[in-house]
Formats: sequence, C-alpha cells, structure tokens
Amino acid sequence: MRSVKVILAPQYFLYFGILGIYLPYFNLYCYHLDFTGFQIGVLSSLRTLAIAVFPLVWGALADRFLIRRPIYIACTLISTGIWAFYLLTTDFYAMFVITAFYGIFHAPLISFLESFSMDLLGDEKKSYGRLRAWGSISFILTVIIVGRAIDAFSTHIILILILVGKLMLFSIATRIPASSPPRKSPFSTGARALVSRQVVIFLLAAFLMLLSHGTYYGFFSIHLEDLGFKSSFIGITWALASISEIFVMINSERIFKRFSYESVLILSFAAAGLRWFILFFATSAVLILLTQILHAFTYGAFHVASILYIDKLTPKEAKTLGQAVNNAVTFGLGIMSGFFINGYFFDIIGAQNLFAISAVLAVAGGGLMMTNLKPKAAI
Repeated sequence: MRSVKVILAPQYFLYFGILGIYLPYFNLYCYHLDFTGFQIGVLSSLRTLAIAVFPLVWGALADRFLIRRPIYIACTLISTGIWAFYLLTTDFYAMFVITAFYGIFHAPLISFLESFSMDLLGDEKKSYGRLRAWGSISFILTVIIVGRAIDAFSTHIILILILVGKLMLFSIATRIPASSPPRKSPFSTGARALVSRQVVIFLLAAFLMLLSHGTYYGFFSIHLEDLGFKSSFIGITWALASISEIFVMINSERIFKRFSYESVLILSFAAAGLRWFILFFATSAVLILLTQILHAFTYGAFHVASILYIDKLTPKEAKTLGQAVNNAVTFGLGIMSGFFINGYFFDIIGAQNLFAISAVLAVAGGGLMMTNLKPKAAI
C-alpha cells in the first residue's frame, strides 16, 4: 500500500501545483496581453464548461471499455502537447481554440485520479485525505513561489512552468498500475445506479454547496478590498483557509472512523451556512479570519467526504463515471453557475447581500442532504 501512495501522492502534488499556477495567474497573463475582460471571461468559461462536460464522456468510455489507465495517460500526454501551443501565439482567437482543445483532454484528469485512488487504496480509503493533502500543500507553495517568480521575471514564465509541470505529471502517470476491477455486470447496469434516489439527492445538495461558494471564489477578495483591507491581509485569509483544509485532510481517517460520510457532509453544509452568514455582516479582521478556519469543513471535510460517499454509492462497473459525474456537477456546473449568477448580481446588490443568499443555499443543501441520513448515522 505504501508503494501505491508513493505513486499517487506526486500525482496530486503536481496536478494541484499546476492548478496553483493556472488559477491565480493565467488570467493575469491574459490581462498583460491586453485582452478585454470579456475575452478573459470567455476563456475562463471554456475551462469551466470543459470540467462540466468532458469528464462524463471520458469516464463513460473508461468504464464501458475498461480503459481507464490508457485514457488517463493519453489525456495527460495530449493536453501537455496542446499546452505547448500557447508558447507560439498571443492572439485571442488562437488561444480560444487552444483552450477549447486543452479543456477536452485536461478536464477528466482529476476525476480519473480520484477513481484510481479509491480503487488502489482498497481497505484504506478513509486515509484518502492524507493523500489529497499533498495537493493542497502544493497549491499553497506554488502560489507563493510563482508569485515571486512573476515579480522577478514576467507573467510569460507561467506558460513554461505549467508545461514543465505537465511533462512531469505525464512521466509519473505512466507508473500508475491498472486498477479496473473485473466486470460482474454490464456497464449500463452500473451507470443506472447514478440515477438512484441517494445519488441524485447527494448531487443536488452538492450542487447547491458549490453554488453557494460562487460569491466566495468570485468576489471575496474584492469584498475585503471594499471593506478597506490591504492585499497582504487578503493573502493571509486565503492562506489560512488552505492551511485549515490540510489539517482536516490529514486527520480524515480518524474523522471517518468516528462519523459517517452523511454526518460529515451535513456538518459541512451547516458550517458553510454559518460562514457565509458571518461574512454577510462581518467587518472586523478577527471575525473574517475566523470564517476562513471554517474552510476546514466547507471545503476540506466536504471534499473528502464527497469523494468517499460517491464511491460508496457507485458500483464497481461505473466507478470512474461516478467520480466524473460528481466533479462535473460540483466543480463544473456548480461553480460555473455560481460565477455567472454572482457576476450578474454583484453590481446590483453587492457581495455582502450575495453572502446572505449563499448562506441560504448552503442550508438548503444541508436540509436536502439530511433526507439521505439514516437514524444510526446521526451526529
């Protein structure tokens, strides 16, 4: 089992390290190319749309033909090659095409990696959080280091750094052992389980959870600046949130030995409702920092519990598709809807009122999730 973790941990470290370069700095790179806000928004929307659609396609193919590993390796290699084309152009329309094709092959990687982890960890699935924590650690380190590198050089360095990271990810991807379990029933039978009552209720609740995060991911920093806080404080708040999630991930095995997945999920919804409600009226630095500690539950505990819960509800014949559906509904449709809705209403009602609406959405998701809670699993 240790050898499996040695293979998987670097995958998470590199994947989220690449994300730590892309998310904070790629739009900044585009801004330095004098792209308009609309053009930058279009490129960002393309990526989110890819997350919502293509993991489902690749996941279905992987489970239908038992070719999860070959698809993962191929998508890693092809997306790396496509990324290299960014080095050859600064034209918006060319970058639009590159972004579209890059999304097709890069989008399914994380859901495939999650399904590999669930299979290869076997009886140690509850230790998944410790494995995933490497991704969060990498994200924090990368954001800080690359930020300083950009100050020393220019935003163009991010293209090269991501290309190097992708090449390293591909080299390690080839070491992942085959893990597709023998099929005991047709793929279609396993896929139908994804429309069961429990799965549908969970996905709807998870969608509301990520929808409620739209204000936070899209406008939290702007909200703090409007309150008069400096960039240094804003950076501290984001770092504190990431540190908090790592703490929960490292201790996830201990948590899930004591509490059911459903109970942890409901607690996460409650924490999100509290967090967004406090941000509705909070103006003091101390209170705002305390809300960031709740990120341990609203993201750390929620994410780990979600991966384990969907694995529990999904039969062996559709494990990859199950993780793909979960990722598409939450970090695809949920986040995309959150960005669009918050972007539209931000100028009308402001971030403060949007946080109040976010609190209602999170509580609604928790109430929906409670219908999946068995009496013996209650906290």
